Amino acid sequence: MNANKNEATAVRGDSRLVGSSSEEEPGAKTMIFSQNEIPIQLVSNRSSEFMHRYFPLTTIDSWNDWKWQMRNAITSIDELKKIMKLSEKEIMAINNLKGRLPMRITPYFASLIFDTGYSHPLRRNVIPVVEELLQSSSEQSDPLHEKSSSPVKGIVHRYPDRILFTVTQVCSNYCRYCTRSHSVGKLDKLGKQDFEKAFNYIATHKEVRDVLISGGDPLTLSDALLEYIVSNIRSIAHVEIIRIGTRTPVVLPQRITDNLVNMLKKYQPLYFSLHFSHPAEVTDECAKACNKLADAGFPLGSQTVLLKGINDNVPVMKELMHKLLMIRVRPYYLYQCDLIPGSGHFRTTVKKGLEIMKGLRGFTSGYAVPTFVVDAPGGGGKIPLIPNYVVEHNSEKIVLRNYKGVLCEYPEK
Repeated sequence: MNANKNEATAVRGDSRLVGSSSEEEPGAKTMIFSQNEIPIQLVSNRSSEFMHRYFPLTTIDSWNDWKWQMRNAITSIDELKKIMKLSEKEIMAINNLKGRLPMRITPYFASLIFDTGYSHPLRRNVIPVVEELLQSSSEQSDPLHEKSSSPVKGIVHRYPDRILFTVTQVCSNYCRYCTRSHSVGKLDKLGKQDFEKAFNYIATHKEVRDVLISGGDPLTLSDALLEYIVSNIRSIAHVEIIRIGTRTPVVLPQRITDNLVNMLKKYQPLYFSLHFSHPAEVTDECAKACNKLADAGFPLGSQTVLLKGINDNVPVMKELMHKLLMIRVRPYYLYQCDLIPGSGHFRTTVKKGLEIMKGLRGFTSGYAVPTFVVDAPGGGGKIPLIPNYVVEHNSEKIVLRNYKGVLCEYPEK
């Protein structure tokens, strides 16, 4: 695989990325990073081996350039076949993605899966399988009805005091269980007028104190465009906190540069809502990116989707939560998988989620226990669920069962 060819094509400004799996896949007009902008970052032995094997003309500096990673993302079956053997299910799925969620895998994330088996959890995150093409009657393209809660383009206003602002439909990796698989990877971009209307909407709704910037992944935007968005929101007096929802430290840790961090530090309080699915994602590179954000004073939280065969057991979930705390990421939500088309092979029962929560609560520190939620279909919002610890409750007392199964009483008078 010759990276130079991809770089040359990207600099010429083609309308779509090289080898895209979808005609709707957005292009990337980028210039090669100048040498003084490339951050000094570590490269693990695994990534180094992968780089020298499949990108032999690439330097360490290029590998650590997030724009190089974006330009050379794997988006076609031919590119993927060069680095790994595919199953028939994977081949059939990739060949039938037209009009569906595209495939894109950064070289960095590819270095984590190139020699894995078909059922490897990180591989299943990003490589389609034929089950993805099957849709049940309960699945919908927009199961959370975000479109019906969108007063202006890019804004979803469902809760009283906070809004979701989807500023891009591009991600550096496309997760196969993505809630917004109906929209990400498409060419439906926000223009300057759209951004101005969104800022105006926030400014005229004084009940909004919390803005979550999401997408797609906002950190695929340039520093300049991201600052334009964040600074305009921060200038609105009644907005107390800004959050950025991103998976970038997991799939593209090279994006967390000193320039990015120093720019965002000007707009505190700013929080990061990260997305992890498996402990194998917590690599040295990922840890360095998260620690850089934490060192800059950004609180970090993690949202994890419960996925069948990936993280749907207590030992894996507990290991993930412990690893997150070690890199200063606080487990926040554990999501029941949304009812998007083709997600049946990922979804567990709600009962399974409650079993996992029961296996965490009391058996590890409270900081390591996320809130298990179902984002209710039809736009009902996030509903928290916990195992039933109440045995009896009346005007005299409440009888509770603790994590060991021991009954405890607490008086109500």
